[in-house]
Amino acid sequence: MQNSTKNKLAWALRIIVALLFIVSAVAKLSKSHVLDSPYFAISTFELKQLEPLGFSQAVAPYFSRILIGIELALGLLLLQRNFLKRFIIPVTILMLSVFIVHLVYLVATNGNTGNCGCFGELIPMTPVESIIKNIIAIGLLVWLYFLLPKETEKHNFWILTTGLFASILSLFMLAPIRPAESNFRISPLDETVKDSVVVIDSVVTKVDSVKTGVAVVEIKKDSVKKEDKKVAEDLINPMKKKSGYSKFFPAIDNGKQVLCFFVPGCDHCRAAAKEITELKSKDKNFPAVSILFMNEEDWLIPEFFKEAGAKYPYKIVEIIPFYRLMGDAATPAVKYLWNGNEVKYWYNPEGEHMFHGSELKPLVSKTKEELKLK
Repeated sequence: MQNSTKNKLAWALRIIVALLFIVSAVAKLSKSHVLDSPYFAISTFELKQLEPLGFSQAVAPYFSRILIGIELALGLLLLQRNFLKRFIIPVTILMLSVFIVHLVYLVATNGNTGNCGCFGELIPMTPVESIIKNIIAIGLLVWLYFLLPKETEKHNFWILTTGLFASILSLFMLAPIRPAESNFRISPLDETVKDSVVVIDSVVTKVDSVKTGVAVVEIKKDSVKKEDKKVAEDLINPMKKKSGYSKFFPAIDNGKQVLCFFVPGCDHCRAAAKEITELKSKDKNFPAVSILFMNEEDWLIPEFFKEAGAKYPYKIVEIIPFYRLMGDAATPAVKYLWNGNEVKYWYNPEGEHMFHGSELKPLVSKTKEELKLK
């Protein structure tokens, strides 16, 4: 094979593999379009790919940025001539081999399901598809190794270190690590969160143990002791539980509450919020509504409330803690709570767990016995 043909083929192989690594790095920083939401994309990568492997919440944000930075650096360094055959190609083959071992383990333990995360959420791939892609890339690199003449290689080590550290630093600049939770940001509220407690002027309880053994509540108009009111409330309302959301909304475990998990730019979330507002406008006793927003496009919150038709108490939570609060769910997610008890949880934009106002409306009027609450 003539030198000119070898040179052209070698460049073609270098460009193909370099693009593979560069696209892989950029895709891990993209949600639906290239680099549209780096922090969201990299947080999703940490939550779905790194943490299941055992990376702690403290280590994952650093490891993800360093890993993607190395991917980007290798892609760029394949296009230069310093230590290309001696160092860059062997290290790239080693990295691909590690990925293959990891993917084989995934297939062996979980089967060929889900997105392997090699190209983030931008280009979903199954583990087997990614294994095939990596094997082909290794084959191309081995071919390239034997095509490149050793004498043309340069030995400026500073080019390698500069390219590596610049790539890693760019990741930390593009998607800075944020604290676990942001501060409480208050919107102008048109309502106050109140306890949904039935007030009774006078109550006397008595038990007919012979006939039913069920407590009977009699209401009188004369004044009675506070203990009697407490007994009445206990009969009407379920026992209090800790929902785990009081750090966001102190009154969330008091009475009937609707807690929403929304993303400001999510169309499904806006539709759900609009439906809740319509229900609330038709029922003066409708539960108080609070919202936890994902810290993604938070500047759209005023627009969100404008479309929803009302403003509610809200707090903004960072992406990974937000997903943990929802559990294995997707937005929009809506919870109906009563004294901290979870009555109903809707947690999908489609399917049987999709939020429907027509399901929430009858629930808020049911008694604790009908809802099978203690």
